[in-house]
Amino acid sequence: MPKNIVVIPGDGIGKEITDAAVDVLKKIDKKYGIDLTFSFYDAGGTAYDKFGVPLPDDTLNAAKAADAVLFGAVGGDKWDNVEPQLRPERAILGLRKGLGLYANLRPVQTMDELIDYSPLRPDIVRGTDVLIVRELIGGIYFGDKCEREEYNGTIRAWDLENYSIPEVERIVELAMQAALKRKGSVTSVDKSNVLATSRLWRKTAAKVAEKYPEVKLDHMYVDNCAMQLAIKPTRFDVIVTGNLFGDILSDEAAVLGGSIGLMPSASIGEKTSLYEPIHGSAPDIAGKGIANPLGTILSAALLLRYSLDASAAADDIESAVKKTLSDGYRTADLFSAGSKKVDTAGMTEAVLANIK
Repeated sequence: MPKNIVVIPGDGIGKEITDAAVDVLKKIDKKYGIDLTFSFYDAGGTAYDKFGVPLPDDTLNAAKAADAVLFGAVGGDKWDNVEPQLRPERAILGLRKGLGLYANLRPVQTMDELIDYSPLRPDIVRGTDVLIVRELIGGIYFGDKCEREEYNGTIRAWDLENYSIPEVERIVELAMQAALKRKGSVTSVDKSNVLATSRLWRKTAAKVAEKYPEVKLDHMYVDNCAMQLAIKPTRFDVIVTGNLFGDILSDEAAVLGGSIGLMPSASIGEKTSLYEPIHGSAPDIAGKGIANPLGTILSAALLLRYSLDASAAADDIESAVKKTLSDGYRTADLFSAGSKKVDTAGMTEAVLANIK
């Protein structure tokens, strides 16, 4: 039975990088016989220009019916003056809500081939392999479940943080299951010395962990976790945390590998999941053909692993990316003396050549 992949390029470099990932998926499909089909839809500023909304109903409905969604990036200064509810970024928030994307997974690895690109010393960062599991549709960050008072000329504005036990249970369960396939360690990050929601989080995480005696659970305050990621990132296996803390920590961890252009992510839903690189739409380089497609190509590997249960195919893509980097190919964001500078198409062709 065909597997329908909805591709939403978005804005800026979105089309260039999603086209690259689709080319890789098509070659993988020929090799493994997964039977992939692709359909393309608009979102973000591009959709706003065409339809007056950042997330058309057709796009959302197609995403809901898909086996998986491959997403590029949205936004750009072109739409800075659009009213808040119609800004391009509302597209990804609408997809999170519409698809029930409750968990964001960000794998962070420091490859030996790129260790000199990391801002940390090689002896600190070598061997880093962390999976950050971020709760995605609760807490202070997500609009529908957070009471807000916007600043309107008075002296005060506020946001009300809240979490329920079922929301915490679901995300911690996912982190525990991920740890079973890794090194068997979960660090739950909160601020329970100050926040009531964090005290609920910590108690609930400990309760869930009782069902996983083979997984080691430890708790850490978010400020300490931020510091430990900078001074000893190899101590972590799986990090699970709430929406706001996860947003900050995952961006901090993203630089450990040397380039944000390499970082993939998976947003797990109750039925359909969404896969995207963590970088933005980069409107300053859009159309120049120099964007790094590897974050999106690696996101396609996560799509195969988590949505299509095609782990061997996912491993093949990841190995091809690593071989390409070992061979010295670099886009502009990673270029240094002695490496082979290529554009988006050149990097894509190099990865394709390494899928034997």
